[in-house]
Amino acid sequence: MPCQNQPLNNLTTGQEHNLTKHVRFAANRNSSGPEVPSAGALDDVRKLCVNVPNGGGLGPEVLNLGPQLRLLPLNNQILELQTIIRDKSTSRGDFVFCADRLIRLVVEEGLNQLPYSECTVTTPTGHLYEGVKFERGNCGVSIMRSGEAMEQGLRDCCRSIRIGKILIQSDEETQKAKVYYAKFPPDISRRKVLLMYPILSSGNTVIEAVKVLIEHGLQPKHIILLSLFSTPHGSKAILQEFPDITLLSTELHPVAPTHFGQKYFGTE
Repeated sequence: MPCQNQPLNNLTTGQEHNLTKHVRFAANRNSSGPEVPSAGALDDVRKLCVNVPNGGGLGPEVLNLGPQLRLLPLNNQILELQTIIRDKSTSRGDFVFCADRLIRLVVEEGLNQLPYSECTVTTPTGHLYEGVKFERGNCGVSIMRSGEAMEQGLRDCCRSIRIGKILIQSDEETQKAKVYYAKFPPDISRRKVLLMYPILSSGNTVIEAVKVLIEHGLQPKHIILLSLFSTPHGSKAILQEFPDITLLSTELHPVAPTHFGQKYFGTE
């Protein structure tokens, strides 16, 4: 992963190309050659990423924000799914199929961040096996409407998990995010929450959603934000406001695929 074992103040040209390939910031393309990262894109990479001696877990640590921003390790499977989702020529059927696959990967890793306890079971052959099991007290919360696209992926992994909802829209006069609806399990203050919102752009919607959860007694350290695509400035805004939240995503990129919700639900 980028930003894990290389100093950024001493990058060679080849290292810069490899770094931007992984972080995939916007690049300039000319008609006669390959994509060339812009100077601004490289500056963004340098500002956001710091050297991490031990690999930094799933992804880059972000300057002044700590290790709470985590990216799934990049591989060709994830890159292909991201490419298909971003391609304007992708059919809705292929879009939903690939989005569901990417959602499943993020949900699985989000579940991996939840607390487990050790347990011992007996196998059919009578042997004892030492393993782990989920601790009780987890739930999901989707930010409507695009967050609802992630609900089935969570239910596919946890059939009995409870899921709350928040509806946040921009006020027509002030253009500020405003909460219109919120419904959670009654004991949400004692739970670990997987907050689902696939496209993190400005971060304003998520910030308002977290404020509502806090008003219901939930501590930010018990919130894991699951996102498919995140922008650097949106991630920074959320983690500066709530530094104890864990933010899990597949990509940092200054341009988010904001058409996601409309195409997924067929309301283009």
